[in-house]
Amino acid sequence: FMIRYFSKVMSDQLGGIPYDGTYESFVELSRQIMKGRNTKEQQEAVAGVLGSLLPPQSPERFKKWFPLNKRNAEFNAWITTLGFTWLVGPSELTEAEVEFEGRKEVWKSGVHIKKCRYLENSGCVGMCTNMCKIPTQNFFTDMFGLPLTMNPNFETLECDMIFGQAPPPIEEDPVYNQPCFSVCNIGSEAAR
Repeated sequence: FMIRYFSKVMSDQLGGIPYDGTYESFVELSRQIMKGRNTKEQQEAVAGVLGSLLPPQSPERFKKWFPLNKRNAEFNAWITTLGFTWLVGPSELTEAEVEFEGRKEVWKSGVHIKKCRYLENSGCVGMCTNMCKIPTQNFFTDMFGLPLTMNPNFETLECDMIFGQAPPPIEEDPVYNQPCFSVCNIGSEAAR
């Protein structure tokens, strides 16, 4: 259901490109969003997709109901492990060091994705970075007020998400400067 729903929203964003509701079709729609767009435009397109998945007052309500604290960061990590296997594959809760109110604390607000389904199927560093990592971090950090950092490992295809940890600025994020895989289905100018 979620793959079909996300695909419909992405297809609408692209003017009605056909899709068949499979995961492979979902990944292909992601490729279509990348084509002819620079990184900022790709990230904005995904932000539009994510924003359209929610009712209008969701960000304000989320900030009110889930202010940044240990309990809420841990709750969102738990929900992620339960609700997003369809998108990224199996994951587990982990402990993470988070800076909160000027001190470092250990929260169980980490999500370890064992082998990212999206990265594996796309085979593209640019798709991971511009269609997942940056938009998702911005979505939670800016729209919902819950900082999120995502750290993909392009060798193992694992990814660590840390709710409650602010992401580094793009220009300081080592992931953003990761070279393309030797075989990339997009083309280097669209992938970066």
